[in-house]
Amino acid sequence: MYTPLIDEMIEKYEYPVLTEEALEAFQKKHHDVVLFFTENANNYPESNDVAIILPEIMKSFEGRITAAVVSRESERPLQRRYRFKGYPALVFLRDGEYVGTISKVRDWLEYIDEFKTMLATSPTPPPAFDLDKICPGSAPVKV
Repeated sequence: MYTPLIDEMIEKYEYPVLTEEALEAFQKKHHDVVLFFTENANNYPESNDVAIILPEIMKSFEGRITAAVVSRESERPLQRRYRFKGYPALVFLRDGEYVGTISKVRDWLEYIDEFKTMLATSPTPPPAFDLDKICPGSAPVKV
């Protein structure tokens, strides 16, 4: 299902693997949450990099945010809900509401700055899909 490196991260750090349905209950127990969307790490090998980086970043923010991994079968429905484009992705929620997303791999200081920003940001609706980036000449669509 995941790569050995991602499986090891899940086991070693006891990150829950959440389905779309289980996410609802999980959000009620945790104020600030970061969800790791791995996609198929064979197609997105950067997910293995995030599997190494995420636990180290979590140590820097210990007690302020809770990490979980999104189950493979729930990734696409939740991607549509949170409207991010790139993998791997870290989606931040506060009390179940969307705060923001970090897509792709970043350097260490960018991650630290982005985590600080996410923890200081109020929830907002997920971004609208911008069809102009997908189909030039189209107007942005609010979903």
